[in-house]
Amino acid sequence: MQDPNEDTEWNDILRRKGILPQKEVAPEIEDPTPEELEARDYGTTVDDLDALLDDELDEDEEAIMQQMRDSRIAAMKIKASKDRFGEVKEITAQAWKQEINEAGDDIWVIVHLYDKGVMLSNILNNHFVHLAQKYKHVKFVRGVAKQCVPNYPDKNLPTVFVYKNGTLIIHWIGGGNFGPEPKLEVIEWMLHEKTIIDSDLEEDPRKKTEDMFTRNVLNYVGKGQQDE
Repeated sequence: MQDPNEDTEWNDILRRKGILPQKEVAPEIEDPTPEELEARDYGTTVDDLDALLDDELDEDEEAIMQQMRDSRIAAMKIKASKDRFGEVKEITAQAWKQEINEAGDDIWVIVHLYDKGVMLSNILNNHFVHLAQKYKHVKFVRGVAKQCVPNYPDKNLPTVFVYKNGTLIIHWIGGGNFGPEPKLEVIEWMLHEKTIIDSDLEEDPRKKTEDMFTRNVLNYVGKGQQDE
């Protein structure tokens, strides 16, 4: 986010147009809070720039705004080209090569082999639907295990493979990798930890559970010692 207090050509234009207030000269100015900066983030959308371009501008001002508009549109196109999935696709063995090995350059592909009779498989299926909608640059596919890999053992379910550029990068085989009833945040963190996605989670959510368990044990032990 651009600081409206900076002395830039862009901010000078916004001040002249009355969008930003004139900069006051003061011996000391407190740093604005993030909320204040966000509230003053003017003229950053394409619509805002179009509106300003409709105003009477000198040649330099118009060139600056046109450059910013072109840059913003280019960034939007790049994002749209990456965010092209957004759902979990069902596959079988016949589609494996096309959907996974030939998915495209530098595309992460999450493959979930499942069976509806395995509770943990159903939990992961639900989580992957949410993650696919959130991280649309990642391709999520799933398939009934035995329809993708003949005679695939049930003891290996659920299985999650991660491919990139046609190569198997990561494999999580069996429920022990996920825990008995993993929350959505746990699966999201596992993908974030492997740099497949960039999550806003700050730490492994399992750590909070472990810390709480440790505190409860210590409190229980301490209480028992006091009762003696």
